Amino acid sequence: MAKLYFYYSAMNAGKTTTLLQSAYNYHERGMRTLILTPQLDDRHGVGVVASRIGLKAAGRMVARDDDLLCVARDDIAVHGALHCVLVDEAQFLNRVQVWQLSDIVDKLHIPVLAYGLRTDFRGELFAGSQYLLAWADNLIEIKTICHTGKKATMVVRVDEHGRAVTDGPQVEIGGNERYVSVSRAEFKKIIAGEGRIELQQEDLPLA
Repeated sequence: MAKLYFYYSAMNAGKTTTLLQSAYNYHERGMRTLILTPQLDDRHGVGVVASRIGLKAAGRMVARDDDLLCVARDDIAVHGALHCVLVDEAQFLNRVQVWQLSDIVDKLHIPVLAYGLRTDFRGELFAGSQYLLAWADNLIEIKTICHTGKKATMVVRVDEHGRAVTDGPQVEIGGNERYVSVSRAEFKKIIAGEGRIELQQEDLPLA
């Protein structure tokens, strides 16, 4: 039975690596997948889904007004049977698009695996994550750790000095130089200005 799965985590937990591994597993069995990636994240090139450990694959970029059910139907019409839809950075989807993912499952009987952050740098839910948490059949946490050794569940946006940034737009694309995963307790301390993140040398922005 096809289901809608939401794999959620903080930053740098291996969400994209897990997505690409899932796609590979399908391909290894002669099954075809469709990888969707939001248009606003093109750090690795247009339509490229890439993990921090070097794995990558071609994806279909989707805009905020794209109908994902139509995207899946069009893909089937051109390429034939589709066995799984995988969504990278699913937190950037809107409410309507998450509903369309559920339609892919319920109307086309194709499993959908969505991967994304649960909360933003202020501790607030992203729209895509909010509705995936509400409507997905299965919720799976991908775990990572804070620099304190505790489980990381929150994301802090930092400046070049490792201090928390608490203002600005919800969506600001960046990597290790802008975002750090921390525990809830550490999140509270850093947001309150009681500490800062010691950025690793490889995380420092290039001059």
